[in-house]
Amino acid sequence: MPPSATETVTSSLAQATANLKLYSGSNESAYKEIAPVAFSKAVEEVGSEEHAAAKYPNYLPTWNKDVTYPPLQPFEHYDHGKDADTSFPNLITKDTKVVHLTPTIGTEISGIQLSKLSNAGKDELARYVAERKVVAFRAQDFADLSIDEALKFGEYFGRHHIHPTSGAPAGHPEIHLVHRGAGDKSHETFFQTRLSSVAWHSDVTYEQQPPGTTFLYNLDIPETGGDTLFANAAEAYNRLSPSFQKLLHGLKATHSGIEQINASVRKGSVKRREPVVSEHPIVRTHPVTGEKALFINPQFTRSIVGLKKEESDAILNFLYEHIAWGADFHARVKWEEGTVVVWDNRLVQHTALVDWKTGQRRHLARITPQAERPYETPFEG
Repeated sequence: MPPSATETVTSSLAQATANLKLYSGSNESAYKEIAPVAFSKAVEEVGSEEHAAAKYPNYLPTWNKDVTYPPLQPFEHYDHGKDADTSFPNLITKDTKVVHLTPTIGTEISGIQLSKLSNAGKDELARYVAERKVVAFRAQDFADLSIDEALKFGEYFGRHHIHPTSGAPAGHPEIHLVHRGAGDKSHETFFQTRLSSVAWHSDVTYEQQPPGTTFLYNLDIPETGGDTLFANAAEAYNRLSPSFQKLLHGLKATHSGIEQINASVRKGSVKRREPVVSEHPIVRTHPVTGEKALFINPQFTRSIVGLKKEESDAILNFLYEHIAWGADFHARVKWEEGTVVVWDNRLVQHTALVDWKTGQRRHLARITPQAERPYETPFEG
């Protein structure tokens, strides 16, 4: 007997909605899928009738398939935030203006030049960012430094990470570039099958030693749009009941870089290193502040070690949604010329927003010092 019309519609609807979850537990790096791997060289270097040339052509991305790197090796990381004067005399002075975006996360600071900080000031910077989670420094000269000078500044905070797939300035693979060229329309194809560009993550958590204090500075930005959202993963942990916190302690999750590299290869782009999978505690402890934070994210976390798939998915999806919907521990950073945003990748998640339709260029550079291997301290009740 042939199926009824009702049955046919029900079956079709079931197939169409099978993947309509906020997080499926097997997300294949959506935020990399929307990232362009090419641009118009003429428009970026010379400009067009509609768009000026890139302000910083030395930062235009390159993808050299002939350059590959061996696996990353473990190293001993020292967090200079341990040495900071917590009154922050070298970072926050009488000339510094400080505006907190929310009570628990996010601060805007003007009146201090990061590039001029002494080592004592850098120590205070690491500690202050760990406390405030993300800090936007305005009117900075960072983009006007030579790339070597910018990298020299960043190496104080840890070993530079070389991203396995992203574009980088020629000769400087340590710089991770976020670049959507002028007139680029590739996001339109993405939105034909997606509702949103939001993709919460912490950077490259599949590495054995993921980043700590991280720097992102703008080179070219749209007149409006392209903001970055941040979520406080320490506050997200604090909001959980003691019983649920205790349940999470002792659990580890796998974090995979396989899908990110596969997405790059599918687009004909680079694969600088073989992908890795690492296990990290779901609750990690910050080495300076002692804060505990949730350390999972839907872009790279795959499963909880020792649990069955359904059990793992239930817990992970709950945590992903808890962080994504926690607007009362989020901050939204608006970019403006001369901004350097510094965050502690151990304590926050973030997502870029592709929400502007003007075709204006969005071009940023990230310096990504690696930190310690994530560890957990006992549940305190």
